[in-house]
Amino acid sequence: QGAGGLQQTRAPIRAATGLELLHSLSKVFRTRLLTALIVVPLTVFVVGRGGVWLFGFVAALLSVAILEFCRMMERRHFHPPLLFALAMLWVLLLDAQFPQWGALEPGLTLVLLASLAWQLAHREGSPAANWALGIAGPLYVGWCGAYIIRLRSLPEGEWWLLTALPAIWLADSGAYLVGRMWGRHRLAPTLSPGKTWEGYVGGVLIGTLATAGLVAIWGRWSGPLGPTPLDGLSIGLLIGMLAPLGDLVISMMKREAGVKDTGMLFPGHGGALDRIDSALWAVVIGYYFAVWVRGL
Repeated sequence: QGAGGLQQTRAPIRAATGLELLHSLSKVFRTRLLTALIVVPLTVFVVGRGGVWLFGFVAALLSVAILEFCRMMERRHFHPPLLFALAMLWVLLLDAQFPQWGALEPGLTLVLLASLAWQLAHREGSPAANWALGIAGPLYVGWCGAYIIRLRSLPEGEWWLLTALPAIWLADSGAYLVGRMWGRHRLAPTLSPGKTWEGYVGGVLIGTLATAGLVAIWGRWSGPLGPTPLDGLSIGLLIGMLAPLGDLVISMMKREAGVKDTGMLFPGHGGALDRIDSALWAVVIGYYFAVWVRGL
């Protein structure tokens, strides 16, 4: 995933070519493709249905991501309280789905104070660090993840969401392929040694053009407030350039925890956090493009 696909080695980075590339791709892509054939249609279905279908899907996926986050922190001998982390996540998601309830401020206040009281009563390990991690993880995942629901709630929101999400998938795929074939210069050697600048640039270019092409294909079914091919080009460019930072954020956490993947929910792809790392940034970018640029 991310901006390249080379395996970490001690030798200087080099491009994979010929049979070597085909052999490695056949093994990796076989598992990834099978997973994608299940996950992508399911995602398109729940995005199209919206409402409680999308809410339930997002809530379940992000709840697993929070569980993975807490488990990673436990490997560093921290103990963020899972119950309160999930409570904060659900407050953020419920506010996005039902803003008329006005539950955000009282809900967050209650979770913050209750989690502090819990740490004072139990004092396991490092209470201050446990409390901070129990807030920071769900705040990042939940706040950004809630934009999936917010983006879908806009006029023609299903089409905007089906622009932002494929943009990151297409950029990731392009980055992986270009990185495997031509990647030589490491993008972030400390955080993610397999990612390359060549993969990053290839991902941006492929993601931008492919997103514009995708919007041009299905644009006939969207209304006047839906994204245009020019919007697809712009969103593809912004997401291709910025969303890989989300990948590096999770890579930083995984390196701190000493794990390769956050989980095994998606065979060939890793855990929930591995799959949503860049998508968290993509939906935020898509939402504010639709609101600020298109005025929705």
